Amino acid sequence: MIARKPEWLRKQVHLGAHAEMDRLVGELRLNTVCREARCPNITECFRRKQATFLILGTVCTRRCTFCSVGKGAPIPVDRGEPARVAAAVAHLALAHVVITSPTRDDLPDGGAALYAATVTAIRRHSPATRVELLVPDFQGSRSSIARICDAGPDVIGHNMETVPRLYAIRPGAAYRRSLEVLTTAKKFARATPTKSGLMLGLGEGIDEVREVLADLKEAGCSYISLGQYLAPSRKHQPVTDFLPPETFDHLRREALRLGFAHVESGPYVRSSYHASDYSVGESGPRTSIPGYPPR
Repeated sequence: MIARKPEWLRKQVHLGAHAEMDRLVGELRLNTVCREARCPNITECFRRKQATFLILGTVCTRRCTFCSVGKGAPIPVDRGEPARVAAAVAHLALAHVVITSPTRDDLPDGGAALYAATVTAIRRHSPATRVELLVPDFQGSRSSIARICDAGPDVIGHNMETVPRLYAIRPGAAYRRSLEVLTTAKKFARATPTKSGLMLGLGEGIDEVREVLADLKEAGCSYISLGQYLAPSRKHQPVTDFLPPETFDHLRREALRLGFAHVESGPYVRSSYHASDYSVGESGPRTSIPGYPPR
């Protein structure tokens, strides 16, 4: 386990910058993955009035060892949540919004109906807003995937998270099933870009990463994000490597050569970080890396 972060991984979180977003989220009784997952980009995104809304509660039915989202018995589905998310999107006049959730294996459809209702509510109040969904695997349910595709999101994302050899950190998940989520989404919504993400620094090899990228391209995936894994606490999966920025640059170039339409790759990149940039057509890391390169 590596105890000390390198210079390029010391982004500061400024709680004072969160006040307005925290107030709005609190008033509307909403959750953000920014807070639940302890994202290091929270200050930057909240200052820009950008957030990834977390629907279906804050408790996950799986026990991934890398994630800080709560585990245990989830709360009942809140049918009023889609309208409140739509109100927040309208209030912030967002051009692009990301909607995600914990995994809800307790629900027959995995929460697909609430995802669809959220898209519909946003479309009603903010028709110009691009809506991106970052969904769980729905235990491979084709009907659940069809449900979210029918809702007409602008981007459908599902994160592979890591290489097949390390899937023990995702108990309840399966590498091929996650690939099939993306393949199936592409079959149901051919014109809709699909997106995935990988965390690096968990002990994977570069060749293993290349194999995942090739699998994703074969699955029809358009967008990919590559970022450094940072353990939320000492109780979570430890970091084995801090990859330097030039490694992320190299992987970005390789992914572009494979034919991905847009690639975000950098130490602070997360799947929802600068999500609106994916539709612009420019590729490259947009993270601020204090102290890098060394003088």
